Parts: sequence; C-alpha cells; structure tokens
Amino acid sequence: MIRILHFADAHIDMAAQGRHDPETGLPVRVLDFLKALDTIVDTAIAEHVDLVIFAGDAYKDRTPVPTFQREWGRRMMRLSQAQIPTLLLVGNHDLSPAVGRAHTLQEYETLAVPFIRVISRPEFLTPEQLWGLPLQLLAIPWVSRSALMAALGWQSAENGDVYQEMEARLTVLVQDWLNQLDPALPTVMTAHASVQGAVYGGERAVMLGNDLVLPGSMVRDPRLDYVALGHIHKAQNLNPGAHPPVIYPGSIERVDFGEAADEKGFVIAAVSRGKTDLDHRPLKGRSFMDRSIELTSHQKVMEQCLAVLPPASALTGAMVRLVITYPRDWEAQIDEAALRRHCESALEFHLVRRPQVAVSARLPGEHLMGLSPLELLALYWQNDKEVTSAQAEELLSLAARVIAAGDGMEGE
Repeated sequence: MIRILHFADAHIDMAAQGRHDPETGLPVRVLDFLKALDTIVDTAIAEHVDLVIFAGDAYKDRTPVPTFQREWGRRMMRLSQAQIPTLLLVGNHDLSPAVGRAHTLQEYETLAVPFIRVISRPEFLTPEQLWGLPLQLLAIPWVSRSALMAALGWQSAENGDVYQEMEARLTVLVQDWLNQLDPALPTVMTAHASVQGAVYGGERAVMLGNDLVLPGSMVRDPRLDYVALGHIHKAQNLNPGAHPPVIYPGSIERVDFGEAADEKGFVIAAVSRGKTDLDHRPLKGRSFMDRSIELTSHQKVMEQCLAVLPPASALTGAMVRLVITYPRDWEAQIDEAALRRHCESALEFHLVRRPQVAVSARLPGEHLMGLSPLELLALYWQNDKEVTSAQAEELLSLAARVIAAGDGMEGE
C-alpha cells in the first residue's frame, strides 16, 4: 500500500490586493492560502506519507512576483528536507504566456532539488523514477494549444481542430502506457485538465481560454488505481462507488464568491493494486458570506437590505458580498455608508448594485428578432433619454471593439 497526499490549485497569489498583514507585509488573503498550504505540508510530514502529488496551478499569475515564489519555495523545501517524495505537475497557470520561456516551477527542476520532481511534459514513471516506490504513474501536465501547434508546425487552426488533435494524441499515448503496465504494481494517473462530466467551480473566473477536455473513459480505466486531478476547483469524485476513484480535491482556499458554499480540502489516498481507500481532509478557510436581495417595495428599503445580512457579530473576519437588485429610481434610498458600518468587522465588504430598467417600456415596438447585438444596443441607447447622442455613439464604438476583440480571441 502507498499513501499519497493529493492536492491541487493552490493559487497562492490569487488575492494579492486588499488589506496587508503588518507583521509579514503580505496580503491577508494571501496568508489564507499559505495557511492552507502549511496545513497540507504539516500533514504530509507528520503522517510520513509516501508521496505528495500536487496536480498543478501553484499561482494565479503566470509570471508570479518573487515574494510569492519565495513563499511557495519555503513550503516545498520543507517537504524536500523531510525527504517526502513530491511530484509537482505544471498547470495552465504555471506556464509562461510565451512559448519557450521557463514555467513557474522551473527552478526545482533546474536546481535538482532533492525529493522533488517537476512534471512539465507527459511522462510514464516507473519505480526507478519514483524514488524506488512500488508504484507506476501516468502524468499529464497542462498541454497548451500554442505548444502543440508549434510542435505540429501549424501556423493557425480552429480551436476545435487543435483540441481534437490533442485528445487523439493523448489517447494513443495513454493506451500505450497502459499496455506497458506491470500488473503487480498499483497505478496512478495524475493530470491537470478538465474531464468530461466534471462540475466547474470558481476556476471559471480565472480560466485562460478554452480547455482540452479528457474523455471520461480515459480516467475510468480499471487498470488504474487512483486518478489525481487538478484544474477544477470544486471537489468531486467522477467515478463514485467504482474503481478507480477519479478525484478533483478542489482548490485549497476559496478564490471568490462563486466558491462561497464549497468545502475545501485535500485527499490522502491509500493505494493498493485493485483497491484504494480515501480520506478527505477538510481545510477550514476563510468564511465567505454571499447575500442578495431584489427590492420589490420602496418602503423601508434599508431595513430590507440589512435584514438579509447576518448580524454584525457574525461577520468578523469574513468576506461579505451583498447584491441588491432594484428599480433605478430607488437608487437614492440605498445608504451604502450604513451597510458598510454594519459590516465594518468583516475583512472585506463588497456591495454590488444592480439598478433595473424596464426595457420593454423603453424600446419601440419594432420587431427585435434577428437584430445583431450592436443593433440592439443602438436601439436601446437611442431610446434612453438619459444618454446623449454623443454618449450613445461613444458607447456603441466601445461595444463594437469589445465584441470584435472577443470574436478574435484565441484561447490557450
């Protein structure tokens, strides 16, 4: 039996703005991510796990500042000094935006840090490459669209063509590896990728273009004993009640309000040939409180808004968001200062105003079906008495540039 600690999507620089800790000089939210990472490293060392698998995305920024690299490095060196074998899979946020430049985990490879192996290209690892552990491992780091195009000599291609080629090549490669397996040894696959059937979380806010999606049949092959995934922030098992477990452990800390209700943690898997036991370890993380209200009466507006928020005593140290939807004419009745006073003990308070306009009453009765987005916007602004013709022209020009940029954007 091999005991593997599996975690992913650390994104330690996700919240590099906001309030700073006076003692360390680091952003308070960055410290949240580092505390979670400390818990993971402490567990690996205290419980003498046989192997740590980090399934990608140490950072959010693909060119992280040296301070955050230092903090990640301190934790990795603790694992190295404790002689805990550690695999670092390169994720999409770990790759440089430019082909050929070093990725964010490169220094561990360059310096040959003991007990740390960086996986930057698809590899099949045997016990000899895994510090003598009786284990075989199939590793698939993030495969970038641009890198594959360069390898194929393609100057341009549709996204669908590139991802179809990626999937075809990886399928052949994985089948070749599976055919080489020693049937007496347990087998683990690790990948930083999306898999068919996975439920997305807050990573949608930080995705860098389109995704290669691995077929579910690839990761559910019964010759595998554990599948350690990264990239999707919502913890889940894509093969519940069956073998092998196909696990996204989720991100180690909530990255935004889209993950407010998500449990965070990591996994310790006891892997044997044909049998794997899972131990999900929770990470407490900072509390996120996401509230919303749609105002339907102009009477006692502030009482309505305050009623949906938790008591002030329950907000200490929390990340709080209040989304208010209301008719635009009621704008003056929303007392932002009073809301902020109520939430002053929170670490951060985010107020989102969503004034509504009765569009049907503002647009003329023309047939709207078949109009382009720009034509609809032009019609809307033309009938908005609060927008001058010069402003409408400027807004329409900006909208045209945004739409053109979106149409021309190519994902990694």
